[in-house]
Amino acid sequence: MANRRGQDLHYSLPIDFSESITGASKRLTLPDGGTLDVTIPPGLVDGQILRLRGKGAPGRGEAAPGDALIEVEVLPDRRFAREGDDISLELPISLSEAVSGGRIRVPTPSGEVTMTVPKGSNTGTVMRLKGKGAPRRGGGHGDEFVKLKVVLPKGPDPELEAFVSKWDKGRAFNPREEGTS
Repeated sequence: MANRRGQDLHYSLPIDFSESITGASKRLTLPDGGTLDVTIPPGLVDGQILRLRGKGAPGRGEAAPGDALIEVEVLPDRRFAREGDDISLELPISLSEAVSGGRIRVPTPSGEVTMTVPKGSNTGTVMRLKGKGAPRRGGGHGDEFVKLKVVLPKGPDPELEAFVSKWDKGRAFNPREEGTS
């Protein structure tokens, strides 16, 4: 019987978006009922293949076993999008927070942080949370970009409607005119 290295075995492993950024330990259940413990390194991207040496099919004779090749599928997250080492998030804020500013809690893949919304913020204003993105190969982290979206309360609000109807400057302002910002 000739010595022949074992075959490489291919598997797929779905992980959460946050796990792709921060790293994780996962247990993969194999078709034969066995398991493999997989360490997900921080900053992993969708489709990346992890090689677990010697965890594939057994070799023939005295040859080494093959490797387990695990293709990682990063599951989409309704909150975050990844662009290279940076991530982005659209964050709803109230009219009061937009007008008066304030401190708000912002989700990041590694947990919530506090961010200050400046007075007079509009929908589309983008703020940066430095170092809250994915790990970079050379060290450090990308950034998280937070795009603000002003959201009004659900249902009619007579008090707000009364204020706006009496607010002359607000009625005179036309955001669709050229040159306004």
